[in-house]
Amino acid sequence: MIASVRGRVAAVSADRAVVEVGGVGLAVHCTPGTLAGLRVGEQARLATSLVVREDSLTLYGFADDDEKHLFELLQTASGVGPRLAQAVLAVHGPDTVRKAIANGDLTTLTRVPGIGKKGAERLVLELRDKIGPVALTGSADASGSVSPTAWPEQVRQGLIGLGWTASQADQAVATVAESLDDEIPPVQVLLRQAIRLLGRAR
Repeated sequence: MIASVRGRVAAVSADRAVVEVGGVGLAVHCTPGTLAGLRVGEQARLATSLVVREDSLTLYGFADDDEKHLFELLQTASGVGPRLAQAVLAVHGPDTVRKAIANGDLTTLTRVPGIGKKGAERLVLELRDKIGPVALTGSADASGSVSPTAWPEQVRQGLIGLGWTASQADQAVATVAESLDDEIPPVQVLLRQAIRLLGRAR
């Protein structure tokens, strides 16, 4: 099991980063929020989870161990594979996911592309007793800021990586931009706003 990787970020694309570790470039699949915190040429540490299939070895990366543990827990639910678990964490922070499961908040869970009402009910039923303590205060979205010129492309690439078309992504980014005040929140927050807009438009 590869529990974490640390090294120079060699490349960042819409859905993955390449991290050089000991002269080897490891392709690590990440959520847009995690990718937004990486910079090519700089050192980074990612918590990782290795998913083994008969025909592939896929490494998923996370900003911290909390996201990684939740990613692995989500996959213990029926019908949830690594891609869907990653989509959950692309839309919501770990605290939000835990609260939604603990409180049976199906509305929050169904904001994730690929999770319908029955899927959300199954997550609540199977994971409510496993989810662990739920934070009463604080949020995974509460820190950091981004450049006013950089975030639109980061959010756009994140949406395309999650399966929306370029035109849908452009429209969502424009709508989010219109709603902003002087202070720009972290890319993770902006991305989740865009995903909610696109989810409602379906």
